[in-house]
Amino acid sequence: MKHDIPEIRFYNSKKKAILLMLSCVPFIIVGIYFISKKPMLGWGSVVIFGFSFIMGIINLLDNRPNLIINEIGIYARSASRNYIVWELIQDAYFTTITGQKYICLIIDKRFKPSQTKGMLYRSAVKLNEAIGAQEMNIYLGQIKHIDEEKLTDLILKMSNADTERKAELLNSYTP
Repeated sequence: MKHDIPEIRFYNSKKKAILLMLSCVPFIIVGIYFISKKPMLGWGSVVIFGFSFIMGIINLLDNRPNLIINEIGIYARSASRNYIVWELIQDAYFTTITGQKYICLIIDKRFKPSQTKGMLYRSAVKLNEAIGAQEMNIYLGQIKHIDEEKLTDLILKMSNADTERKAELLNSYTP
């Protein structure tokens, strides 16, 4: 008998991907125009906005979940390759940094990935913390249909709940 583990899945917004692509087109066209007049400026614009356009295509075609929340923990493609288990999460808060939305996870210091990384990685973590983020941040910018405050509240409740309560919280959550 198969036991289904309740989970919530969040996917990339196709609308946001298309908007990203459309907003890049004018800058790519202007960059192409400037290549003959000011090559450095022209190529810089084409490369930067061309890369952003390609990222829009990738987000548009990517049908994998961007965020999964279940009884085990959180799988956020922007934060980790593995699940962040509930027992590690001590606190969470929502923040906006330069217009980008994040849920920041405060995890047990002993289990932070930076403990096994080099000086450059640890310096980037310190910079994150200086601007109000954490080492583990869930980027919400490309996710569709999300209430950031409600999701942050769910994460806080899940990190303190027992297994039975976690299933109840997952089953009662509505995005």
